[in-house]
Amino acid sequence: MAVDPKLLPIDPNTGEPIPPRAQPGYYPGYDVLSQQEFWDDATRRVVLQRVNDIPPIRFFTEEEARFMQAVVDRILPQDDRDELHRIPILPRLDARLHEENVTNGTRYEGMPTDQEAYRLAIKGIEAIARHMHGRGFLELGPLEQDEVLETLHDNRPPAGQEYWNRVHVHRFWLILVGDVVGVYYSHPYAWNEIGFGGPAYPRGYFRLEGGHPEPWEVDEARYLWEPPPASRSGEILPLAEIVGHELVMPGQGGTH
Repeated sequence: MAVDPKLLPIDPNTGEPIPPRAQPGYYPGYDVLSQQEFWDDATRRVVLQRVNDIPPIRFFTEEEARFMQAVVDRILPQDDRDELHRIPILPRLDARLHEENVTNGTRYEGMPTDQEAYRLAIKGIEAIARHMHGRGFLELGPLEQDEVLETLHDNRPPAGQEYWNRVHVHRFWLILVGDVVGVYYSHPYAWNEIGFGGPAYPRGYFRLEGGHPEPWEVDEARYLWEPPPASRSGEILPLAEIVGHELVMPGQGGTH
C-alpha cells in the first residue's frame, strides 16, 4: 500500500521524504530475534508470540476498531515502516480490553473501567471532530485529526462534555498513550529500532559501563530527519517542556 509522502519524515539534506523501511531508527541491520537461542524457553515463547500471533478484534465493534485504528495511527505513526514490519498495536490493545479483569496496572479514582472509558472517549473525540471541523473523525485529514487529539493532550476538549464529564480527559489521555506506547515498545521490531539488546536471561549483559554495545548489538548510526509535513509533531509542546525538562527537538534525536 502506497504511503502519502506528506506522512513521511523528511531528509533535511535533500528535502525529500525518507521512504518506508523494514527497520527505521539508528541501528540498521540489527535483529534482536537473531539472539533467541540464548533465551530460556518461556521468554522465547512470549517474545515470538508478539511477532507471530496477532489476536483478533473482539472488544471493539468493527466501526469502533476503524475509529481507534485512526487514533492509534496519529498517536504513534508507523508510516516510516514498510507494511510487513508495522507493529499491530490495536489488536493488542483490544485483547487487553477484551479480558475484563486485565488492567494496565492502575485505576484512577473516579474513572470508569478502561472498557467504558474507551467507548466514552470514542464518542467524545467524534463530538470534538464535528465541533471543530464539521465532519467525523474518520473523514478528517491527518493534520485535522492531530488538532482534535491535541485538545485531549491539552485537557481542553471543546465539545462532548456529556462524555468527558464521565471520563477524565487528562487521565484518559495518559491511559491511551500508555497503552499505545506500551504495546509498541514491547515488540521486537521496536527493540531493533532503538537498539535494545533484548532479554538478558539467562545470558545476561556484559558491557554495563561506557555505553558500548554488546557483542551481538550494532553501533548507532544516526541520521537527520524532519517531521512529516502532515503532522503536528514538530509543533505540539511535549510534556517534557511543559514541566521544564530538557527538550530534544526534531533532527537531534529519535524518530517521529
